[in-house]
Amino acid sequence: MWLLRQKLRSGDIYLAQSRRFSELETYFIPPKQWSLCRDEVVNLTGTPIDAKLRLTERESELIVLMGQVEELLNQPDSDLKEERGSLVLSPFKADEKTLELKRLAEDITARLPRIEITDLLVEVDSWTDFSNVFEHLNLSQAHDHDSLLSLYSCLLAQASNLDFQQMATSTGLLYRRLCWFNNWYIRDETLRAANNALIDYHYDLPLSHLWGGGMLSSSDGQRFPAKGSLRQARCLPRYFGYGKGVTFYSWTSDQFSQYGSKPIPATVRDATYVLDEILNNETELSILEHTTDTAGYTEVIFALFDLLGMRFSPRIRDLADQKLYRTSNINLDFYPLLKEHIQGIINQKLIFDDWDEMLRLVGSLKMGWVTASLIIQKLQAFPRKHPLMRVLQEYGRLIKTIHILRWYADEANRRRLKRQLNKGEALHSLRSHLFYANQGEIKTQQDDQLLNQVGCLNLVTNAIIVWNTVYIDKVVQQLRLEGYPVDNEDLKSIWPTRHAHINVYGQYHFDKKRLRKKHPLRDLRNPNS
Repeated sequence: MWLLRQKLRSGDIYLAQSRRFSELETYFIPPKQWSLCRDEVVNLTGTPIDAKLRLTERESELIVLMGQVEELLNQPDSDLKEERGSLVLSPFKADEKTLELKRLAEDITARLPRIEITDLLVEVDSWTDFSNVFEHLNLSQAHDHDSLLSLYSCLLAQASNLDFQQMATSTGLLYRRLCWFNNWYIRDETLRAANNALIDYHYDLPLSHLWGGGMLSSSDGQRFPAKGSLRQARCLPRYFGYGKGVTFYSWTSDQFSQYGSKPIPATVRDATYVLDEILNNETELSILEHTTDTAGYTEVIFALFDLLGMRFSPRIRDLADQKLYRTSNINLDFYPLLKEHIQGIINQKLIFDDWDEMLRLVGSLKMGWVTASLIIQKLQAFPRKHPLMRVLQEYGRLIKTIHILRWYADEANRRRLKRQLNKGEALHSLRSHLFYANQGEIKTQQDDQLLNQVGCLNLVTNAIIVWNTVYIDKVVQQLRLEGYPVDNEDLKSIWPTRHAHINVYGQYHFDKKRLRKKHPLRDLRNPNS
């Protein structure tokens, strides 16, 4: 059984009618069709058909960066130094917040209206009409007031980790009604369309473009404990003790909108899934660069990003331990200080021989023949390393070296990427605040239910970001009318992830007529009713 499991994962054994366990070749564009769409893929990705052209481009880029790093090593006051045979980069000092910026942040926070999360959803829907995309699976029905109440309740219940019985008790709605509405209206495609509507609305807000242009993003995982027999739950003592848990992996734009989120097993490396939502992005965001922490990178991911026409810029831990590579054409005598640190030489012949196959893989990803996570898992699962995996790793080593040298050479670039990762962490804090019920422990049993829960959490998070952005802009306009000098540079540090003014817990009602009166014991419930 173990051997069968391994061979099913790699594709050595496949099921003719399966998508996940199909023959490996079926995940690629067929050879005959590839000859017809090769030029289209090249135009979409900007990757040349001739491997020599691309390697020449990357070699020139590598030479420039090697010169910059060599110059830094020659400067005694540089942040980059050589210590005990390793390149050591001194951590940069965080930018201190000025008194004016702190005062501005306090003034904006103090003026934001206090609001119930229920009212926030209603208001954001009135601006964006995201509820219109939640259509019945089989019928064409317009939303009336009752269906909108059911929709908001289902979204909020799953985003806050309440089960439908708890939400029904709190709202006075029927439990059966909530379950029925959730089954027929809330599914992956409607949640995705609703999130896209929120992201596109947020993209057009003036304040959003102060935070970013929508071309840089980051992704990271957030772990939650799980109870029951959830298939994707895994044991990971560092986070879950003796229990199990699952990871919610999210993609965050530089404008703070989250354009993707999915549940993944907590023990699988994040890098396997990094490309999924970037390639599946249908919003106004034009993602050209992406960053992650160490768990989000592999050399294969570096190669795929480059071949897809994007830049991968992860923050890698223990950079000094990374082996650096070059092409055989580069003469290291011009770089005496850097010479000892770039000893690896990539196998160019291997890249030349399999270049077209690499392009076919990239074309299959770009044109939706296969998801990145599925094909990466297939290639990694081979008993022996798949030839395509070997050539991707070889090419990725060159791209990784370029990234590391750029990281060494450009402090402004390091700050920019760290700021983006901090945006993702700020959104994690907001999501944790939302996901409060039942001690944050997931009770969902089915994979499709878990996928919907992640989508609901993503939607409510994006709704809060939209509402905060609109009202921060309104506060700024009021401050300027009052003569307060608000600088746009300062506004870049005022983030829409704040949530102290939002009540996510609901309201408690006390009946004044019952105060200071003695009350008889209540009748017991009938367990069959």
